[in-house]
Amino acid sequence: MTVTQARADQIISSFAGKRILVLGDIMLDEFIWGKVRRISPEAPVPVVEVARETSHLGGAGNVVANLNALEAVPLPLGVVGEDSAGGRLADLLAQRGIEFSGLISDSQRPTTVKTRIVAHNQQIVRADRESKTPLAEDRIKALLDTFLKWMPTCAAIVVSDYDKGVVNRQLLSEALPAARRANIPVLLDPKVYNADYYRPITVITPNQREAELLTGITIDDDNPEQLAAAGQRLLEKFDCPYALITRGERGMSLFFKGGSHHLPTFARQVFDVSGAGDTVIATLALALAAGADMKESAILANYAAGLVVAKVGTATVSRSELLADFASRNAHSSG
Repeated sequence: MTVTQARADQIISSFAGKRILVLGDIMLDEFIWGKVRRISPEAPVPVVEVARETSHLGGAGNVVANLNALEAVPLPLGVVGEDSAGGRLADLLAQRGIEFSGLISDSQRPTTVKTRIVAHNQQIVRADRESKTPLAEDRIKALLDTFLKWMPTCAAIVVSDYDKGVVNRQLLSEALPAARRANIPVLLDPKVYNADYYRPITVITPNQREAELLTGITIDDDNPEQLAAAGQRLLEKFDCPYALITRGERGMSLFFKGGSHHLPTFARQVFDVSGAGDTVIATLALALAAGADMKESAILANYAAGLVVAKVGTATVSRSELLADFASRNAHSSG
């Protein structure tokens, strides 16, 4: 399963301007960067001397950031608290020129914030501020109204579930059938607890552990029959035409009725796999929107994942990076 250089150029060059709706749990990722020179006298823990702090779009927001880096037009739709973190999320979107009216505020819950302390490129600890309480009826209605308003203008829809409450049965029971009727592809990054709500969809993109939990099949890395059984079980369970299992350093596997394709990783080096699934689903959605078939889209998503895991922290891949990396690998292969 290959994509020629000319075809890759054609697809990637068509990314610009494609409108992609992203429904899910939008978060703020905070990073505190520093160095460790000593152990605390108060407890056996490292003392981090803070050098700088950064904030990034996290969760479903990282899908949005990846789409933006690839020069698409993402439309984020999610819930934030009426707090400073929600304001910072809006600011981060505005700085990138991204529409942020889809951030539905909720005074009854905080904006989800993940704070990571990193020293010498090593994560020391993470602190989470969040609420998983069910959304109020009026917040669900506001989300659905915005979804239905934006949907007809979009080439694809990404549902990014981080199990914080936005992706819920009531919302998906109306949103997903509407997308099916409009013939708009829906790509879903799952969490195990909400699996009963995930239909109808075009493709589900679990990592290997999520695939095991969703199917009840243990996947031994050296047993392709288990992997194949899990892939086909995903197709049956969610009644979808495609399933893409991301497998870390072993690449990813695309399943469809009657067959599968396995893509080895393209990562030259791995520093941080956090957020790689967001890069995969963003690139996959955008390639489909640009006219690629699912196999071509999976190949390009695999290339993008190989690039992003070589970066530290919540990272993205640009359209120019993806084009250049594809060209250099093909030139090397040809040589």
